[in-house]
Amino acid sequence: MASTDRFDAIVIGSGISGGWAAKELTEKGLRVLMLDRGFMVEHGEGYTYDGRPAFDVPARNVMPATLRESDYFIAKHGYISPSNQAFYNNDRLNPYDYGEGSKFYWIRPAAVGGKSLIWGRWSFRWSADDFAVNKREGIGGAWPIGYDDLVPWYDYVEKYIGVSGSRENLPYLPDSQFQPPMPMNVAEKWMKQRLEKEFPGRKMINARLSNMTQDKPDQGRTKCQFRNQCSNGCSFGAYFSTQAVTLPAARATGKLTLWSDAVVTNLDYDPATRKVTGVRFIDTKTGQAETVSAKIVFLNASTLGSLQILMNSRAEGSGKSHFDSSGTLGRYVMDHIFRVEVKGDIPGMEELIEFGRRPGSIYIPRFRNLGKDEGVGFHRGYGYQGGAFREPSKPVGFGASMKEGMRRYSGWKFRMTAFGECLPYEDNRVGLSSTKTDRYGIPLMQFNVTFRDNEMRMMADAREQGEKMLRASGLQNVESSVKEHVPGDAIHEMGGARMGDDPGASVLNKWNQAHDASNLFVTDGAQMASVSCVNPSLTFMATTARAVDHAVKAMKAGAV
Repeated sequence: MASTDRFDAIVIGSGISGGWAAKELTEKGLRVLMLDRGFMVEHGEGYTYDGRPAFDVPARNVMPATLRESDYFIAKHGYISPSNQAFYNNDRLNPYDYGEGSKFYWIRPAAVGGKSLIWGRWSFRWSADDFAVNKREGIGGAWPIGYDDLVPWYDYVEKYIGVSGSRENLPYLPDSQFQPPMPMNVAEKWMKQRLEKEFPGRKMINARLSNMTQDKPDQGRTKCQFRNQCSNGCSFGAYFSTQAVTLPAARATGKLTLWSDAVVTNLDYDPATRKVTGVRFIDTKTGQAETVSAKIVFLNASTLGSLQILMNSRAEGSGKSHFDSSGTLGRYVMDHIFRVEVKGDIPGMEELIEFGRRPGSIYIPRFRNLGKDEGVGFHRGYGYQGGAFREPSKPVGFGASMKEGMRRYSGWKFRMTAFGECLPYEDNRVGLSSTKTDRYGIPLMQFNVTFRDNEMRMMADAREQGEKMLRASGLQNVESSVKEHVPGDAIHEMGGARMGDDPGASVLNKWNQAHDASNLFVTDGAQMASVSCVNPSLTFMATTARAVDHAVKAMKAGAV
């Protein structure tokens, strides 16, 4: 075991929440060790295909079918391409027990920075009702915190990372500390006017993104260049990532030690003191197993990665985790349901085109069951992400006629996808295989997570309402489609170690502190007691900053 006085804190994981934990802990004076299973990617120099055109990328940036099916058969459901392939998990080398139980897409990163390198960057605050609805409806466990508890922390992280968006004063979608929004194009403005007139109370607003529209020279970051190549890594630092934002801040303190290629297997635990006494990991370069310790541990290995570590932390010969006195560890796992798409043609304006490629376009916020059950046949609600665009014409023929044709564009089109809330079901659970292990000897994850009738009725309504809105707004050739709904597909998995006031019905308290270990904090998606219908990453950042503030104060007071 490494010297117990070398580090004050250990952060497991370097993604959206892990990066924030490292930044906050080091800036508060603690010596921090960050462990991540991925390989090291340095800001700028590690982005091999940043700014490179398709002809400069292998296979013109189209994943070869044989490689996709042999090594990236789960990652293919994400946004993988040859230009960012290195950032994604190799599913052949790092399997899970996909063949048993229900179907689940565990789409994982493979690099330091985690999902902050490959996320969609949509950044929303949760509303007061998002935190209150579980208790009001008697579904799932009540949140031990509310919106007011997070307001100062939302403010704090938004000002630091840079969030572009428009102020709308919507109680069900609170405004952030915004930089100016990325403007709608002419077709979106046309549609917004008509949609809001035809459907009073419904709104079509600018996308809310952690893509900056103003520079942050104090962080060495430059505003978005409208290339829409974010998933390749951004040397400008125009969007929030660990590499561009939180890692430089933590390193600047001189108190961060980062070990990449370190697969954490489990946590050691002392039942007498009810504390984590060590973090066990394997150095993937040497194969050496090591243990390191610190006063406090922040577990931020991503929802499912953190659950795997927690569940594998158990006494020898026991099947139960040290951190599962409630019996709820691994239960209430959720993801957003989506794959309903609605699209149509916008008439006219064919003399106008859009210059640049915005990384985000428009959002239609939730309008169902706002604060009450409206009798629409399902609980909770959904929103739409989408936008209007024109596509270059495809080459036809040869020579001059082909070149002339390629200078033209199709008409304006509009497309949007619905994202809906999944209810917290006790029997939506994950566990560990009793017979199968990975190449490091860690039991494979098993999944028993499904969407239910409530979510299916919600998506049917989203499809119907989407068509109605587009037709009433004047779009032509309106059509919709629905693909298979598979949990994990939205890459917004949450739950499994939920927060709650009752230690007998939850894993974490209101400070993200494990009920069974005073020096263990979990601030990634595993903490969530519900999922709202909006993207969760901004809430992960806010709860992480809040939890660090509490943990450091408690440690200095001798309570941890």
